[in-house]
Amino acid sequence: MTDKQKERVRKKIAMIRKELAADKKRWGGFHDDSRGLRYMPPELFIKLRDYKGGLRYLRWFDRTFSDDIGYPLFLFEWTLILFKTGNLKEAEVKAYQTFHANSYFLHKFLGIDVEGLFEIKSTHRNSRELADDMIYSKDDPEFAEFRVWLDSLLKSEKFNKFASELTNIDKKLETEPVGEKRSALVNRRSKLIDEV
Repeated sequence: MTDKQKERVRKKIAMIRKELAADKKRWGGFHDDSRGLRYMPPELFIKLRDYKGGLRYLRWFDRTFSDDIGYPLFLFEWTLILFKTGNLKEAEVKAYQTFHANSYFLHKFLGIDVEGLFEIKSTHRNSRELADDMIYSKDDPEFAEFRVWLDSLLKSEKFNKFASELTNIDKKLETEPVGEKRSALVNRRSKLIDEV
């Protein structure tokens, strides 16, 4: 990335921060971020290879939008930034959250063929199409250590136990009608991520 390109990215980050601050000032909070501005900075910090700046932003995001669960690409970027800043325990939790949000996403990054990996129909939460949003490549030398770490995590017994239970719940939810049993499954799915 040239110096001019880096400057444009820094200006974009500054513009996003300015718009978010103006929104907070205008409404006393974040009234409407339908453009998803709050999700854009991690990608920009990763482009700059400014992982410490990305971590500062994510800490602010976590305080400011504490009830925002994000979406798979954003959670993946959060995982990557945590890893790159040496926060491995937190990175592990975010990797689980990424998988919880979309069970194909991490495998897509690693280039693992997900066909048949999980026997789930393409639902919103587990969509192969959403995994196509992956804009990062395992072949990028910048992500070599992260790729090794993530591959090891996905092969761990703990992760496979988590993935298996989540997949089983999602399979049951495909056909379970509204009622007590479905509610129990939905509650178990929600609590599963808290147990990581």
